[in-house]
Amino acid sequence: MSNEKSLRLSPSAVSEYENCPQQYKYRKIDKLPEPPSLDAERGTLVHTVLQDLFEIPANGRSIESAVELLPSRWSAQLADKPALLGMVTNEKEWLDRASALVKTYFSLEDPTSFEATHREMHLENDFDSNVYLHGYVDRLDVAATGEVRIVDYKTGKAPKPGWEEKSLFQLRVYALLYWKNNGVLPRLLQLIYLGDGKLVKSNPTMAELESTEKVLRRVAEDIFISIEKDYWPPKPSRLCDWCYFKSICPAHTN
Repeated sequence: MSNEKSLRLSPSAVSEYENCPQQYKYRKIDKLPEPPSLDAERGTLVHTVLQDLFEIPANGRSIESAVELLPSRWSAQLADKPALLGMVTNEKEWLDRASALVKTYFSLEDPTSFEATHREMHLENDFDSNVYLHGYVDRLDVAATGEVRIVDYKTGKAPKPGWEEKSLFQLRVYALLYWKNNGVLPRLLQLIYLGDGKLVKSNPTMAELESTEKVLRRVAEDIFISIEKDYWPPKPSRLCDWCYFKSICPAHTN
């Protein structure tokens, strides 16, 4: 087996492989270029503003101060990815939508009431001799009592009741990484959905983290088998309509 090669695994990579091994191959193995996604770039802009909001002293963290951050952060994003300029046909509408998402945040949390201990925190662990597990946490708060809260911002809408588990998997991976590195089980996992102003919360247990670790090990093994056999079966679904690689995918070209 090709296990001599190391594998970089993250929650998004696990999701990609589980959703469609063929798409995973295009992105992670072949590293084919993709154009920027406007939804993803809007998410990046809103995330940046919410991170930088906590650079402002607590009593200055208002809706107005957050919205004021948007133009400069958008300019920096454009400088980093000039292709976006031609994709955003109406800049005012673009910034208005981002502004609405930022304003929704204030209906869900009061950023003047706490300090964000870590923002855009990189968690990593040599999960196995040939598997490097990592991820970026939007926010990780450590209370004075030592309790840990892991928070992730989503610019879309919350999943329907009963479908939260897939979204929580990402945060459970972060909780597993934090526990492995610090020996502390986070008290709360919180997803903040800015698309519809909803929260999804979960108090993780050791049993859930152990289950998450089993899933990660299974997916890693499956990926190694795919690499060894060069077997990347596509999984056609409604997600295909949003996949940039649809035009070259064997599920749609045969």
